[in-house]
Order: sequence, then structure tokens, then C-alpha cells
Amino acid sequence: MDTLRGLLVRERRGERIVLHDATTGREYDTHRLLTNAWKTGNFLHHCGVRNGHEVAIVGKTPEALLSFLGAASLGAIAHFESSTTTDARAVVAPTESIEAFDLPPGGTAIAYGDPPEDPHIEHFERDVWSENPTLAPAGIGPTDSVLATADGRCTHAELLAAAERAIERTGMQEGETIAVRASLSRPGTVATGVVAPLLAGATIALPDSRTVADIAVASGDAPEACVVNPTAMP
Repeated sequence: MDTLRGLLVRERRGERIVLHDATTGREYDTHRLLTNAWKTGNFLHHCGVRNGHEVAIVGKTPEALLSFLGAASLGAIAHFESSTTTDARAVVAPTESIEAFDLPPGGTAIAYGDPPEDPHIEHFERDVWSENPTLAPAGIGPTDSVLATADGRCTHAELLAAAERAIERTGMQEGETIAVRASLSRPGTVATGVVAPLLAGATIALPDSRTVADIAVASGDAPEACVVNPTAMP
């Protein structure tokens, strides 16, 4: 596997739970997660997102993770928690904050949660649901950028290598739960809390106050016995 598209191939679909959102109780097995990631990629493509374009993503929710995976599948570059003034081709944010974004001409605002009142704003749940559940064709290489941060950009190869190091250093195993407590704006959070669990067959946990997982990605105190600080890439 040399790009994140390898995480989304049809052969990886199954019944194993890979994402749990403790706040809403939603769970995604590999079949549901991959199918919805494909749909998200197709929807972003219909919004004009192409290889090399940036997609701004706000929040730490299933919709945010699906947007990251969908963008990665197209060769686009995800930027979590970006400024409200952005040159991104699309922005995905909660409905209550989407109108704060100032997009360039041709940019698409996509709200998740409650349906937006503005008819010019797309609604994630409605529009992704209607998309074709197939992985969109795209030409992507390991040296293409996939994640933008305040400090620069990470390539597919760099993010995958960091995820593999995180698996080795934490001893992450299939079936374990990884609590994502730190901001996704840090590449270490994405590598250890999102990509590594998908590689290892572990479960990504978006925690609430009662969550105690096997491993946590956190920049402060956490109830887990194993805590990874995401300040630097693994």
C-alpha cells in the first residue's frame, strides 16, 4: 500500500467495527465506513474537488473523517480546522458554523448536521447518501500531498509511514480501541488516531466523558494506560 486509497479498496470491507462515535452512539463497520467514504469522494468530485485541491474540514466527527478519506481518495489535500478565510475548493463544517467561511469563487460550502437554511449550501447527509457507492477513479502517487497543517504538508507516503511507526511503538493490535482526544489539525493525531487503526484493524473512537480506550491520542491527561502525544509525527 503506497497511498491512502489502499485503505479504501473493496476487499477491505467487512463487519469489523472500525469507527465508534461515543457522543451519538453511531458505529461503522468496515463495509459502512468504506461505502460512505466512496460516496463522500464522489460527492466532493461532483463539487469540483480534484487532485491537488484543498478541502477544509471542521470538527471531529464521522462526517469529518469521511470527508478526509473521501478527499484522500481523490488526491485532494485535507486541512482540518483551517481559517474561515480559505482558498479551499470545498469546506465541510457543522451547519451552525458553515456560514462563517469565506470561500473563493467556485468554492463549495458543505454543512453537516441540521439541514442548512441557505439553499446555496450543500447538505452532507442528504447529498452523500444519494451518491454512487464506488471508489472514484483517480491517479495518486505516494509523494502527493494528502494533509495540510500550519507547518506544511504531509504526503501519502509520510502519513502511512508514520502510522506504521505508531503501530509498532504502541503495540496496536486488531480489536483494540484508539481514543482520538487531540485535534485532527495535528498530523500526529491523524497518523496515530485515524490511519494507524485502519491499518491495524483497530477501532477509531471519538470519545465522550465516559470513554476509556486501550490507547489514546492526547496532548494532555487521559484515562487510558497508553497515551500518545501527537505534537510530532510518530
